[in-house]
Amino acid sequence: MKILAIDDQKLILLSVERRLTELGYEVRTANSIETGIKLFDSFKPDLVLLDMNMPEMSGLELVSCTGTEVVKYIRVFMNNNTPILVMSGNTDETVIMRNFDLGVNDYMKKPVSLDEMAARIKRIIGAPETTEETKTKLSNTRMLQKNCVGVVIPCYNEEKRLISNQFKEFAHKNLGYHLCFVNDGSTDNTLTVLEKLKEDNPENISIYNCKQNGGKAEAVRQGILHLIKDAQLDYIGFLDADLSTDFRDFNDLVKTIESSDFKIVSGSRIARMSADITKESARKIISLTINLIIQTILGMPFKDTQCGAKVMDREIASKMFNKKFVTKWLFDVELFMRMIRYFGKTEVKSLICEQPLKRWIHADGSKLSMKDSVKIVGQLAQIAVYYR
Repeated sequence: MKILAIDDQKLILLSVERRLTELGYEVRTANSIETGIKLFDSFKPDLVLLDMNMPEMSGLELVSCTGTEVVKYIRVFMNNNTPILVMSGNTDETVIMRNFDLGVNDYMKKPVSLDEMAARIKRIIGAPETTEETKTKLSNTRMLQKNCVGVVIPCYNEEKRLISNQFKEFAHKNLGYHLCFVNDGSTDNTLTVLEKLKEDNPENISIYNCKQNGGKAEAVRQGILHLIKDAQLDYIGFLDADLSTDFRDFNDLVKTIESSDFKIVSGSRIARMSADITKESARKIISLTINLIIQTILGMPFKDTQCGAKVMDREIASKMFNKKFVTKWLFDVELFMRMIRYFGKTEVKSLICEQPLKRWIHADGSKLSMKDSVKIVGQLAQIAVYYR
């Protein structure tokens, strides 16, 4: 049995192709509408698996073609009744009903698991003849995300703190996420640990290696500039290597930006929704004092600019990270300052969302010392002067 999968995001296509091939289907993929239509004519599939949110197609034959136009091509132009299964993040009921009216057989809303996708395909065209071992092979609830997200994870001498299993598990289960680890000139075996981490998920994990240590700000900036080159990524964010912010909370940040008009969604460890956050009185006093200084510099009531978990749309990432930051640590504050300078203070209030984290812990070795606090105050003064 033959399946044609059409989706402009290669991260999704690779996962779909691998899973369906494991189940015994013959699979061809296309990451553009034009290629998909040509493959439909030559491959003659038993089922078409289609994403709705495809870029418009150029050319003389099919101008301004969308996922819906592929359905029209098959049903109207070709008068063909090949089963069509739509799998899309587009939840617009008007679009969904229009596709059913045109003759699609089923519509799955992302995020959706590979198991559910396989079950729906089996219900429509049946299962191929395979070995019993392949038939019973499970995907461990691997989820196809609504959008593709790139996550920069800066690493400097993180050999002992990198929680490899959690990264592996997240990359394996959450298809559509791409984790980019930036090795910031580490002097220990961090690079070796990262290379081993990448082995199990080469499509979902990459390494950007900086030969010299440039500081967290530059490491994150280089990672984001690297990910921006990947056109399939809808959103780009960053996360601390010690996972003091839980992956579940980061995924919640992504869900918020997907369903809103915010340009940046930033985690907040202070304003939290009934979350149990590890407290240390001395550190807490220092952090609150620094946050008060930051609010004064920004002239806005952001409560936790320094939380190491943020996600933004790719356009904002390309504009806000195109130039080096003034400081090595406080690039988060500079990011907010650049947003204010670009959009104006009034508009920025509606573009940045601070979202409370439900979980947050201090990882060993990540504590703020008094010496660091003095450096931070000095860097804040530097930012205030530079962006004045």
